[in-house]
Amino acid sequence: MPETALILIDIQNDYFPGGAWEVDRMEEVAANAARLLTHARKSAQLVIHIRHEAGSDKAPFFRPNTPGAEINETVRPTDTEAVVLKHRPNGFHETDLLDRLRDAGVITLTICGAMTQMCIDATTRAAVDYGFKATVVSDACGAKATSFGGVDIPASTVQAAFLAPLAMSYAKVITTDEALSSATGPDA
Repeated sequence: MPETALILIDIQNDYFPGGAWEVDRMEEVAANAARLLTHARKSAQLVIHIRHEAGSDKAPFFRPNTPGAEINETVRPTDTEAVVLKHRPNGFHETDLLDRLRDAGVITLTICGAMTQMCIDATTRAAVDYGFKATVVSDACGAKATSFGGVDIPASTVQAAFLAPLAMSYAKVITTDEALSSATGPDA
């Protein structure tokens, strides 16, 4: 049984350039996630794709049955890889993700995808609350610029503001190169 699972969260077309809800650096994020996915497949890790779908056709993005809600081809699942459908930021909320991980004997999760300030944060915190060890791969996660109280917050600041507390209390936060180097040893 695999002790580690790679969780790819919401790497969906609407987050890419030209999509309905563009996320900063999404092409780079997906390329790094694809590197993690290639390694996970070669090392027989459990791979789970999480896909978000809005509850309404009127939603601003991830509308049901639209190309924007589909997983991007960069990390397209194989026929043997699970795809968990969610409707909230937390990938465990009203899904079978927890059962899948426990049934497989998973202890450690490697988490990547989008958006850092929503689904990555919510799913990572929930994972740790359920007793999993979590690693978040920072350059394989993407944030979106936002505003609050009249203050515009660039994506890079949002990314840092969410990854810093995760690194402090919830997860090991590393880069793709660090993840692949630690997974394959010093000769990689």
